[in-house]
Amino acid sequence: MTKITCLIDNTVQHAAPFWGEHGLSLLIETPSGNVLFDTGQTEQVLAHNLNLLGDAPRRVSALALSHAHRDHTGGLNVALALNPALALHAHPDLFCPRYALRGSEYKSIGLTMTRDELERRVPLRLSATPVEIVPRVWTTGEIIERAEPEGRSDRHFVPADGSWQPDPYRDDMSLVVETREGVVVVCGCCHAGLLNTLARVRQIFPRPIVAIVGGTHLVDADAAHLRHVIEMLQNVYHAPRLYLNHCTGERALIALANAFGERVQPFPAGATWNWD
Repeated sequence: MTKITCLIDNTVQHAAPFWGEHGLSLLIETPSGNVLFDTGQTEQVLAHNLNLLGDAPRRVSALALSHAHRDHTGGLNVALALNPALALHAHPDLFCPRYALRGSEYKSIGLTMTRDELERRVPLRLSATPVEIVPRVWTTGEIIERAEPEGRSDRHFVPADGSWQPDPYRDDMSLVVETREGVVVVCGCCHAGLLNTLARVRQIFPRPIVAIVGGTHLVDADAAHLRHVIEMLQNVYHAPRLYLNHCTGERALIALANAFGERVQPFPAGATWNWD
């Protein structure tokens, strides 16, 4: 059996003892090994929520980061302490400095640990191409082709050539879990765009996409964009199950639920999904 637990999200499942914060962390448990995908925004929340899961966190054999933003990497120090043999999988652009424009000031929102600090603690597995991090769990690698809208913010910048440039989100990637029915796409933030990410998965894995889990960055999508996403999910991807959270946005979640009914579910901290 494979199981995905939402460790950290902006919201918490009703009556669950989990803590919430703006961020994301997912635990993927498989018969071949457990993967921690992203680490939320703070060490305190990740440590508290991990302690609620018993032995499962100590069986984590791989750590993957969807991208460098702090709401996905802030608990990294806690995650690295789970297993001394842990390897960290990410895109090579992970260490590019990243900033958010808040008022008139540029604030750092990237990793708080340097590459040297990380290399002293954990083997880095940086790759722009797909990597199997445990049997049947893969990274997508870089989402290079972006014909569809991206999950952009007009507040995100990187320093380049002596000025500020819009963040290209080159490091944004998702995970793919192979199942008997098809593949499950596990998203961090989809800054590269949900539909671009799904197109990349179809290139790598010519099998049905049976479910999408995580953040889809549709929070700023207008009505036309949401209609297009719904049409593509219906006509191209045959209405996969959707377990959505973080940067998906309430308006997008409602629109998708209206279109696909019970195949769409929120996935707050404390929620789990199991399949054989």
